[in-house]
Amino acid sequence: MDKYFFILRNISTRYALIAGIAFFIFYFFFKNKTGLKKIQSKFPQQNDIRREILYSASAMLIFALVPALVVFDPHIRPHTLIYTNPQQYGIFYLIFSFVLMYFVHDAYFYWAHRLMHRPKLFKYFHLVHHKSTNPSPWAAYAFHPLESFVEVGIYFIFAFCFPVYIINFGLFFLFQIVYNVYGHLGYELYPRNFNRHPVGKWINTSVAHNQHHQHFTGNYGLYTLIWDRLMHTLRDDYDAKYDEVKGN
Repeated sequence: MDKYFFILRNISTRYALIAGIAFFIFYFFFKNKTGLKKIQSKFPQQNDIRREILYSASAMLIFALVPALVVFDPHIRPHTLIYTNPQQYGIFYLIFSFVLMYFVHDAYFYWAHRLMHRPKLFKYFHLVHHKSTNPSPWAAYAFHPLESFVEVGIYFIFAFCFPVYIINFGLFFLFQIVYNVYGHLGYELYPRNFNRHPVGKWINTSVAHNQHHQHFTGNYGLYTLIWDRLMHTLRDDYDAKYDEVKGN
């Protein structure tokens, strides 16, 4: 139990700091500054922000549970592929496995996300998250508990499907928080024409995910737009919206 609360405190602190700093910078310090255009001109209502924080707090309780089980539970840990010696598979694999986690999670999220948009599942799993039609950084993990269990399921895949260095678990969750906060930021941080760059056109942006929250359809990806482009679910108005936000 002590180890669970240690992980919970660690995850919650990271999330509170990253989302909180982003919220302060863009929703107070830079609010209405010339040259910094919000993706949607209006700002979220206070009751929306309170809801996002409340559901994010409940998500943290669940997000701490799975890492605590797979890393510390003596009945589960021996059956995982988690390793603690960085030399066991070499430095090249250690780096490669992090990249592998990136693409595996990207695929997992895309297909789980599309599944949760099925009408029979949407209202039970994903509706809470979509109540943020104009999301703030606090919406990054504003999930219904059922969706939280779906989201955290990726860590079972990491733990049981391929060797993962234990430090990569913590680093990947940190990266995940940062990119999710960016995706819900309400501002676009990538530069002008990034959406048309040979590499940038495959990367998910805050504009793309904001469109998903606003319209509920299309742009289902997490880190990349690979699956959206392959499955033709990228919104037709994505480039136009990106250009509008960046002043093209």
